[in-house]
Amino acid sequence: MQDSIDQEGYNKITGKEEAVASPASQDPTPGTPGNHSPGCTCEEHAGLSPAATAVGALAATVALASCKKEEDVLFELNDVPLYGSAADKDKLKSNQQYVSILFTNLFQSALSGNDVFNLNNCFESIGDQDLAREVLISNYFNQEGVQLPTIEEMNADPDTFIEDTYKRFFVRLPTEAEKTWIKNFISGNPFMTPELVFFSFALSNEYLFY
Repeated sequence: MQDSIDQEGYNKITGKEEAVASPASQDPTPGTPGNHSPGCTCEEHAGLSPAATAVGALAATVALASCKKEEDVLFELNDVPLYGSAADKDKLKSNQQYVSILFTNLFQSALSGNDVFNLNNCFESIGDQDLAREVLISNYFNQEGVQLPTIEEMNADPDTFIEDTYKRFFVRLPTEAEKTWIKNFISGNPFMTPELVFFSFALSNEYLFY
């Protein structure tokens, strides 16, 4: 007994008391948080939150998808003609431009530079420019080589005739209202000819501008 007391006193003096195991220091019960075997890769021990795990899975999916070979895609382009509108025309044609463009529209060929010079002098010598244009158009129609559709072609397909005439003189497509009005005018006037239609377009105010 004395030896046992002396030993306890010695331990207290030297600070070598035996550690008493507490319930907190004991191994956790299997199945509770913190009870994992060595080398565990769960989210708790790996330090990953559920959000981080989801981001990682998404990144891996994207990486796998990017490894797939992309299929070759071929695109075809269709040629679509572009036309302006009457509102875009705000520059007045010069006399040289007017006579040259008019000749091209009627004969589908270019006017020589010498003829352009002579006709310009004629325009400058006449005070009434509207009268000068009427005389010029009449002279052009009296010459051979004017490219005109026939009356039969105009009446057989008035829509095509009207569209071609607009593109030829105005370099644009007609609006539906314009097409309807001219179509009704042609059908309601049996005396109407392609020459008269061309004459009207060449004398129009829009034809003076570009």
